[in-house]
Amino acid sequence: KMSRTAQATKNTITLKGSTEIVTEFFGYSINSILYQRGIYPPESFSRVNKYGLQMLVTSDLGLQKYLQQVLSQLSEWLYAGSVQKLVLVITSLETQQVLERWNFDIETDKESVHNPDKEFDKSEKDIMSEIQAIIRQITASVTFLPLLQDACTFDLLVYTDSHVDVPITWEESDPKYINNQQEVRLRSFSTKVHKVDAMVSYKADDL
Repeated sequence: KMSRTAQATKNTITLKGSTEIVTEFFGYSINSILYQRGIYPPESFSRVNKYGLQMLVTSDLGLQKYLQQVLSQLSEWLYAGSVQKLVLVITSLETQQVLERWNFDIETDKESVHNPDKEFDKSEKDIMSEIQAIIRQITASVTFLPLLQDACTFDLLVYTDSHVDVPITWEESDPKYINNQQEVRLRSFSTKVHKVDAMVSYKADDL
């Protein structure tokens, strides 16, 4: 009987569970993009199993610490329902031109923010398979994205509601748009509390 109860809770999700899943998704997808796009050397990543896939995560302590800080703050904002999007921007170190923007739009069910215990019917299995599909697309992106010839750096931009207090360690940024961009829409996933739509824009070859 107890195991049946445990099984039943796996098919519903609350704001807290959704926040954990979405924050974790961003951790793995950022790592994946940084690896796939060669922003950090491949030997600075180690393999782990996640979402039924072989994922790569950074072993670089400085990067780990930075991502931890960002994700911890992001988690608070996700729980408060005040995040609109997260953007990973890749910039050429030499020219300072923005070469790629990985854009994740986030929608939050406002009712669950006011009532955090509200349960939604969606199994973890279904959510994980939707996330797996996006991660597969990120991995496959190297087949259509232009080769990054320059040494590059990255920034994480988080768009929040205007009333949100931003920690001192965070700074205001311009949107870092790309001139002459092409866009590829990726899949989305939904926990029913949060919905995440993914898209990558890249600099098209100058004619």
